Amino acid sequence: MAEYEQTDVLVVGSGIAGLAAALGAAREGSDVVVATKAKRPEGASSWWAQGGIAVTRDNPEGFAEDIIDTSDGTADPDAVEVLVENANDAVRDVLVETLDVEFDSRKDDRGESSERASGVLASDPAQGSEGERSESSDRAASSGSDDKEFDFAREAAHSEERILHVDASTGKHVHVPFLNHLDAHESIEIRDDTAALELIRHEGRVHGALLQHDGDVEPVYAGATVLATGGVGDLFACSTNPANSTGDGIAMAALAGADVEDMEYVQFHPTVYPGREGDWRESSGPASGESEARSASIMSNHTANHEGSASGEDDPATGPFLVSEAVRGEGALLRNGAGERFMPGYHPDAELGPRDVVARAVVTEIEATEEVWLDVSTLDFTGEFPDLAAKCDARGVDGADGIPVAPAEHFLCGGVAVDDRGRASLDRLYAVGECARTGVHGANRLASTSLLEGLVWGLRAGEDAAGHTPLVIEAPELLDRDPDLPDAFVRDKFHRLRRVMDEYVGLERDPEDLNRAQAALRRLKGEVDAYVRTRTSRSLYELRHASVTALLVTRHALANDESLGTHHLVSENQGRAEEEPDPAVENR
Repeated sequence: MAEYEQTDVLVVGSGIAGLAAALGAAREGSDVVVATKAKRPEGASSWWAQGGIAVTRDNPEGFAEDIIDTSDGTADPDAVEVLVENANDAVRDVLVETLDVEFDSRKDDRGESSERASGVLASDPAQGSEGERSESSDRAASSGSDDKEFDFAREAAHSEERILHVDASTGKHVHVPFLNHLDAHESIEIRDDTAALELIRHEGRVHGALLQHDGDVEPVYAGATVLATGGVGDLFACSTNPANSTGDGIAMAALAGADVEDMEYVQFHPTVYPGREGDWRESSGPASGESEARSASIMSNHTANHEGSASGEDDPATGPFLVSEAVRGEGALLRNGAGERFMPGYHPDAELGPRDVVARAVVTEIEATEEVWLDVSTLDFTGEFPDLAAKCDARGVDGADGIPVAPAEHFLCGGVAVDDRGRASLDRLYAVGECARTGVHGANRLASTSLLEGLVWGLRAGEDAAGHTPLVIEAPELLDRDPDLPDAFVRDKFHRLRRVMDEYVGLERDPEDLNRAQAALRRLKGEVDAYVRTRTSRSLYELRHASVTALLVTRHALANDESLGTHHLVSENQGRAEEEPDPAVENR
């Protein structure tokens, strides 16, 4: 047998969910390998999270109600209960005590009663290892936390202030210390710039994955495998995800036979600065030569180059960037091209309505008045959001004149179907974070719950994944006998895929358009599969994963004839595709 490696637990992905899974497994005594495509730290989705991380505080019932209401009543109540009941403990244990994240705070000089670091999120000696408990106690004793209270923020669809944050750049302030902490852990090895190409499975059990680094492919056998590969931003022309968000975990799991659910629920963030004129390229027309369809979202008319995505910001002087929902939570208003505030006419909570409602309203107003901008004149924008203000300054955007915004793909609410411990339908396979469908989000995600879900499910999955012995079996043979493809091959195919998704599977969907999309994506997947049979490269496998995931999104959208949350139908003609499902990605 060719060279191979073994580990107790293999984690694929290095966002907060993957890192939490690694920590949870290591705490149980397992050796862990974390394989990530990212080149640290900016390559992971968690690094880009702006708003913050929601906690329960002392009102789990209210938090649960907000999550379920935002989901259009589709969130799984049992999954929501797991989230809210574990929120305070997980945040306190890992972020406050183990990592010592300095969340924004304010002096309690008003004599008002509120949670302090020594209150709802105070130290619990039962959490963490003995060494971690000792270190965190020492930090708490020396930090003066009794003298301050957390500056809890409120964002869209939250009924109260419950979001911990660090300015508007919470993700990187959590992600970097988390990476540093695990780097120093003797039981955890983090491998950067390493892609998972395919799962190793046999008779309903996953035994690890084929990993590629520097062009070399090697099997890594594991007692349990945890997928934490993030989102699907590369399926759309403009996304808040980092580049290379190609749905790898979902595609690998589906191809291995795991169940996937709720793939039609793709959330668009309503307020992304689109960049200067020219940063967003004009759509080059229908994807497959069919008659031109009605624009499904503003992305169809103003399509950004994904390599300059709202997260990646290849050109920091002009590139797109996400404007955190926290800005609206502090009082910023959305205005159309006529200067009119419009959100009160769309939802009782106006700018703080659910993201799907706000995003569609922004599209409607752009189509009617040519632009929408965020009015921040009512708040101390520079003082409260210095990071966002600096991005505006770098692009010549004067906050006093408003910030131009448009929607961009943001978060996949569905994914690999898992239970309350992150267990997928295949034995020894787990999924956490954005690639997992836990049931928490249903048809639409509540703001600032993604980091929390990743943390809670990551810890639980890691703990559960520990204790299994790896078994070495015959791994799939990936052939690489044909000449390399031209550099433009993958780029052109991705461009074609994004045109299909933007045109037909965006904010608003018509069943006839979804049928067109499915036909186009099936053809694309067939072409890619033909090349994968005789060639092995990371970019080609990423394209394969993206085409599988795009096809799953489209198929699930076709199968759901009810408008719910982020899945918004605009035609009463609920047609269905006539083609038989592709067994390679059939939702088992």
